[in-house]
Amino acid sequence: MKRIVGLLVVLGVGLMPLRAQTTRAIRQLEQQRNELKEQIAASETLLQSTKKDVKSQLADLALITGQIDERQKYLNTIESDVQTIQQEVDRLQVELSHLETELADKKAKYERSVKYMYRNKSIQEKLMFIFSAENLTQMYRRMRYVREYADFQRLQGIQVQRKQQQVTAKQRTLVASRKAKEELLAQGEAEKQKLQEQEQQRKTLVASLQKKQRSLQSELNKQRKSANKLNAQIDRLIEIEIEKARKREEERKAAEARRLAEEKRLAEARAAEARRKEAARTETSGSKEEDAVITPATPKMDAYKVDSDDRTLVSSFEKNRGALPVPITGPYVIVGHYGQYDVPGLRNVRLDNKGIDIKGQAGANARAIFDGEVSAIFQYNGLTNVLVRHGNYISVYCNLQSVQVQKGSKIHTRDIIGKIHTNAEGNTILHFQLRKETAKLNPEVWIRR
Repeated sequence: MKRIVGLLVVLGVGLMPLRAQTTRAIRQLEQQRNELKEQIAASETLLQSTKKDVKSQLADLALITGQIDERQKYLNTIESDVQTIQQEVDRLQVELSHLETELADKKAKYERSVKYMYRNKSIQEKLMFIFSAENLTQMYRRMRYVREYADFQRLQGIQVQRKQQQVTAKQRTLVASRKAKEELLAQGEAEKQKLQEQEQQRKTLVASLQKKQRSLQSELNKQRKSANKLNAQIDRLIEIEIEKARKREEERKAAEARRLAEEKRLAEARAAEARRKEAARTETSGSKEEDAVITPATPKMDAYKVDSDDRTLVSSFEKNRGALPVPITGPYVIVGHYGQYDVPGLRNVRLDNKGIDIKGQAGANARAIFDGEVSAIFQYNGLTNVLVRHGNYISVYCNLQSVQVQKGSKIHTRDIIGKIHTNAEGNTILHFQLRKETAKLNPEVWIRR
């Protein structure tokens, strides 16, 4: 009986939710897709301008391009998930075939045992089999055989039932996976249709802008000059911040040197006092021995070290690479990417962005991407810009209509920094930069999207 109970336990463990792993994987994929889908749906609420001037059309082109990028990313995710689910379907199909083979084998064995028991079903036959034994030992063995065979038959029935449950569960999982794949394919086709519509919108805008080449270049030059002036101010403030940090370190080193010098002076004074007392004692005792001069060792100055709080902050910041929150509240679209790149469809139009431009809804706020301290607040073109220091990393929030922080304020992740300005064309755009000291970083690599 112990062996039978053990087998039942093993069967019970094998019957733990067979679909759990597959269902969990599909749910995770679905969650990732839903996040992207929600972001796309939210970004579609960011309307284009109804104006036809070059500035408005450039903004519209950036918005549509950003939405196309988001939708293409969503499509790539769908295609990747379809492949993953297909691999899961293939695996499930193989497992189902194995289970069905095992079920057929167990059914055949069970059928044979049932037929045998049917042929020897009467109590009299069993008793005759037992009492026809030649001795007591053989009789005991035959009794044990009859009992264990009956237990074996019951176990065979349980195994068939459990195996049938496994087959049924695997079939349901397979059907669910196939259904998930079909739904994904349908979503993919719908998104492809929307993508084609947006591509057509972009072509129309590009064609319109190409007819206004002179005005287009003039507007781009104006934007480029404005961006260069803004970046120059940011660079200057960051250099000031670095200089402050250098001075703080020099002051720390000077204070440390003064502390060590004072410790040395006190140690020498204590040594001199000890020698004086020893000389007085030896004179009194008549001793002619002279005490050796003891010069305390000069403590070695520490090498340059970042402040412990800053060091902890920097370590935490770097560990959150790729997981920092987007620095804007509400729905958004990245309409300007980091670095140098050509605008699709427009000739001789190359942009150079030191950060990223994020379009949000009117009334959207800029928020801190991580714990830090407000190191500078400055005005440019009537708008406010804020620098937040995270150790030796600095995040920059530009185009703010108003701010809720002050220089020196300690802020935490997702704290509101200020309200983003909405211009005359109805665009609410946060220009965001990320630096490591003077080095410019790509914010898209650091924020979670």
